[in-house]
Amino acid sequence: MVKTKSVYVCSNCGNDSSKWLGKCPVCGEWNTYVEEIINKDKPSAKSGLHVFDTDKAKPLPLEDVQTSEEPRIDLRDGELNRVLGGGLVAGSLVLIGGEPGIGKSTLILQTVLGLNEIKTLYISGEESARQLKLRADRIDSDSRNCFIVCETNLEQIFVHIRNLNPELVIIDSIQTIFTDVAESSPGSISQVRECSAAILKFAKETNTPVVLIGHINKEGSIAGPKVLEHIVDTVLQFEGDQHYMYRILRSIKNRFGSTAELGIYEMRQNGLREVSNPSELLLTQNHEGLSGASISAAIEGIRPFLIETQALVSTAAYGTPQRSSTGFDLRRMNMLLAVLEKRAGFKLIQKDVFLNIAGGLKVNDPGMDLSVISAVLSSSLDISVEKHVCMAGEVGLSGEIRPVNRIEQRILEAEKLGFSKILVPQNNLKGFTSKVNIEIIQVRKVEEAFRQLFG
Repeated sequence: MVKTKSVYVCSNCGNDSSKWLGKCPVCGEWNTYVEEIINKDKPSAKSGLHVFDTDKAKPLPLEDVQTSEEPRIDLRDGELNRVLGGGLVAGSLVLIGGEPGIGKSTLILQTVLGLNEIKTLYISGEESARQLKLRADRIDSDSRNCFIVCETNLEQIFVHIRNLNPELVIIDSIQTIFTDVAESSPGSISQVRECSAAILKFAKETNTPVVLIGHINKEGSIAGPKVLEHIVDTVLQFEGDQHYMYRILRSIKNRFGSTAELGIYEMRQNGLREVSNPSELLLTQNHEGLSGASISAAIEGIRPFLIETQALVSTAAYGTPQRSSTGFDLRRMNMLLAVLEKRAGFKLIQKDVFLNIAGGLKVNDPGMDLSVISAVLSSSLDISVEKHVCMAGEVGLSGEIRPVNRIEQRILEAEKLGFSKILVPQNNLKGFTSKVNIEIIQVRKVEEAFRQLFG
């Protein structure tokens, strides 16, 4: 009869304990210990994880270490190359996370199908080969250099890798892979940790890039121990609302590039399409004459684009007014409403306020504050904002318009899209020398901005 025992493992740092602990003694986090069942009679297999032997590393003085530009693989996808920092670095370990059904597997599959000159091994632990073939047919791409195997045992995966000798490895997903070395079930903390460490060792020793696809938990972070994100070289987050067509690829961690880059895709029936100019798609072309809409020159990462902010203010039908926000931080919206009441004298305490960022995007740029309060006031007064006016500015608690970063990029993006006026914070144009065909209006307080917009 198989003997089993329980062990408690911290989901944050991976520390184990024979009993449940409220606070982890290693990382200090509370309520992170989860129970795992271990089979005592299961033999520990000789690890097939250390079969890629290379010369042992020797200590070197720092001045003797040779440096060169990291060779990168062009993935033939402008958005993905941008987020990775110019392409996929040889020997790197990349983790892509996202909600179920958001398009992670579709993004990776259509990318590798476009790499005809690179031998790729796609390891699927969730879907059958037939399902992957149906998806590939829908994407309408063909590659004779893409090989598929459905396997979840890590030792068998390394056998396939040695036989095929691929130049790129895809694992979908890391939570389905298990190794005989760890005695817990697939997807457990110890399995994810052991498998990730072994895959990292393979990637570094053979200089083969590996892309892992990972699940996320209900809090929105990568499922499994936090050590998984520390092991990999790059962590990408693929996000978006399933009811909208747009998807955003963010870089959370990148050892070979900037974490400020952003990639935008449009989900279609035949796969994901790169959106090189998102501003044109995120603006409603027929909002002229409609109140409650304003245009913001926002920055996500280092990429400027113009977003339409929509607001609806109405008399509260019930005793308690409602506050709702989609794509914008609700707490920040409540702060901006308080600034409107205290500093500008507009009473919204008995009004329902609904805010929406068009296109289903989630934006955290504080430079959108001026656009948010303008849209709210436009709806409250039922006066529309001029069609060819956009704005950028952070609103402080005293009602001042504070400077924002990358103001030159915001202005140039507004000019490129044909806007005639842009409201910017006072003294935010230091060092701005570009000649533009757009009227730049500097405002110091919210009252000045409202006078410019509504007279």
